Amino acid sequence: MRSLFRHSVAPVVAAGLVLAVPLLPAQSPDPVPGGMTALSPVLVNYDVNTASHGVAKARILSFNDFHGALEPPLGSGGLVNGAPAGGVEYLATYVKRLRAEGRAGGQEVITAGAGDMIGATPLISAAFHDEPSIEALSNLGLQVTSVGNHEFDEGVLELIRMQRGGCHPVDGCQDGDGFRGADFSYLAANVVDKRTRLPILSPIDIRVVQGVPVAFVGMTLKGTPTIVNPAGIQTVDFLDEIQTANLYADLLRWFGIKSMVLLLHEGGQQNPPPSTQDPSGCANFSGPVAPIVAGLRPEYGLVVSGHTHRFYSCSLPNSTGGSTVVTSAGSNGTLVTDVSLTLDRKTRKFASIAARNVVVENGVRLPDGSWARDAAGNFLRNPDLVDASTKGIVDKYRTAVAPIANRVVGAISADITRAATPAGETALGDVIADAQLAYTSSASAQLALMNPGGIRADLSFGASGGGEAPGQVTYGEAFTVQPFNNLVATQTLTGALLKEVLEQQFVGFGGQTSQKILQVSAGFSYTWDASKAPGEKVSGMTLNGVPIDPAATYRVTTNDFLANGGDGFTRLTAGTDRVTAPGFDIDALVAYLGAGAPVNPGPRDRIRLPA
Repeated sequence: MRSLFRHSVAPVVAAGLVLAVPLLPAQSPDPVPGGMTALSPVLVNYDVNTASHGVAKARILSFNDFHGALEPPLGSGGLVNGAPAGGVEYLATYVKRLRAEGRAGGQEVITAGAGDMIGATPLISAAFHDEPSIEALSNLGLQVTSVGNHEFDEGVLELIRMQRGGCHPVDGCQDGDGFRGADFSYLAANVVDKRTRLPILSPIDIRVVQGVPVAFVGMTLKGTPTIVNPAGIQTVDFLDEIQTANLYADLLRWFGIKSMVLLLHEGGQQNPPPSTQDPSGCANFSGPVAPIVAGLRPEYGLVVSGHTHRFYSCSLPNSTGGSTVVTSAGSNGTLVTDVSLTLDRKTRKFASIAARNVVVENGVRLPDGSWARDAAGNFLRNPDLVDASTKGIVDKYRTAVAPIANRVVGAISADITRAATPAGETALGDVIADAQLAYTSSASAQLALMNPGGIRADLSFGASGGGEAPGQVTYGEAFTVQPFNNLVATQTLTGALLKEVLEQQFVGFGGQTSQKILQVSAGFSYTWDASKAPGEKVSGMTLNGVPIDPAATYRVTTNDFLANGGDGFTRLTAGTDRVTAPGFDIDALVAYLGAGAPVNPGPRDRIRLPA
């Protein structure tokens, strides 16, 4: 019966939902009582009596923001509270073990994701247009995931190729064995074609758990157009998360489906105290996902979230005040969320949901509880935790990309990280801004600005993925820091316009919806005050010690993503006399790293808070 539903009825339901989107009216929600207090670690028991008809049992294994982590990530991106973690060879081992455990316990096991499986990926994946990541995730047994903003890094058509397969239209199938596309389903309920108003990919996926249907609805954040290159998304619109989710909930109920999981590429974070947070905790939770959940219909008993790269498992109030479980598994495959749930066979509603995050450890633990390291301070990886079939896939691409990835391009004197000061400045951000300023000296650049979201990894002094000496930086390591291949643009701004650009770092000015502190090059400095009103936070701007003149003009370098208004910096589009440097932003960083003496960490003293 389950097989019949999956292969015949479920596709008909999905097709009917898509066709009915403009036609069916909303229905009033059924209240869902019970549950735990909001913001508590997650274990929700709904007030149902299943004694007479029993329950169906399921296990959902989920992760998010994988970002092509075929190899263990370096720096802070590869640590969970000090434990070395992540990389697909290890993630596959943990997922397969948990899947086997669930099946042995009589649970139907589903493996799901919440977007950014690809995009912003290391060279081993990016060099092949992320086909290696799709292949590895298919092998791992991923079944369904939402799209995220980074799935659109190469545009809508390339995302559709990731789903359906086929060789790249320009580069072909570089590995020589074709590309069949994802074995899992990408869901994009709130990404619709501007002409047809229909989703560009399936909006839902229906799974049958021991006779009870469970619907997965997948979405990315509505704000995706502000954080991806606009050139690749001209044909689509990104719709409101709450309205879209509830529309599909209404439609699914018409087909008798009462248990729903929302795969949502939007998230939140825990906040201190405590200073070290429990990966399965929900301490002082905040973030955009909370108001979204507050607007959801109660049929969404589980929201698998992402985007913020944080870990948590929470119980948050939905539109009825009942409890919806909300989870996130960090990033880079460092965690897998293990959700156990039961379904009332009679009502087809959730009876209970419990969730925890499992750390995907990849190191060698010593008897004293610490982690083994080599002479250079790098974590030793545990070969017993490597999944053999996944290793075969990764090794194929390691070998193919090695001549490019392992080329030494420069050197650093110490770790250069993304750890931020209270003012939001990072040592690596300083270095990248300095690199772009140096790269555009021929365009008479006077200062450079870098968006923090474009800095994807730390530079580690001891890292030696290609056998290079400590302190040497390979092209692969540099590319992992800046994987987007953005152009480098220099344009003219007045001092007044430059101040407006900096004011646009803060929520409430010029349409900005989230705080993003731009990294700045040497010689430029300013102060910002959080207590001031939007548009009045920035003061004390100087360039080489001279106050910025509002009426004067300055040559300012950014990547083209920022210059085109990305990350909400729309004021940058008012610049004039734009000149684009040859090559890409990665070329600027490589040139700077190889220009002479080893590069030191940036000073982190250019952006100030009031004394």
